[in-house]
Amino acid sequence: MGFGGSAVNSSHRDDTPVLITEAQPSYDDQQATRRRRYAIMMASRIPCLVAAALVFQLWQLWWLALIILAISIPLPWMAVLIANDRPAKKREKVHWFRRSHRALESSSHQVIEGA
Repeated sequence: MGFGGSAVNSSHRDDTPVLITEAQPSYDDQQATRRRRYAIMMASRIPCLVAAALVFQLWQLWWLALIILAISIPLPWMAVLIANDRPAKKREKVHWFRRSHRALESSSHQVIEGA
């Protein structure tokens, strides 16, 4: 008997070990990854702007400079969305109830009707 007079029933405990490779990264690790992605995306905006200016100045290809500039415009918005999004939860195995072949009741049983 445990503390308070209640018996500890270990039959309901899940004894399957948790593999460390299946464990989700800690919150701090997830946040560090999101910060790194944000910094990379925001830092890639500056070279895009510089590349657009160089393409326009050196080769007079205004359409290519406009394409590079158009790519750099949604980068801050995408960086914020990605940085604020937590990774999806892993799908867990669902343990469905399956009737044992050694069940106490058989599938067919005799019915006695009263008079």
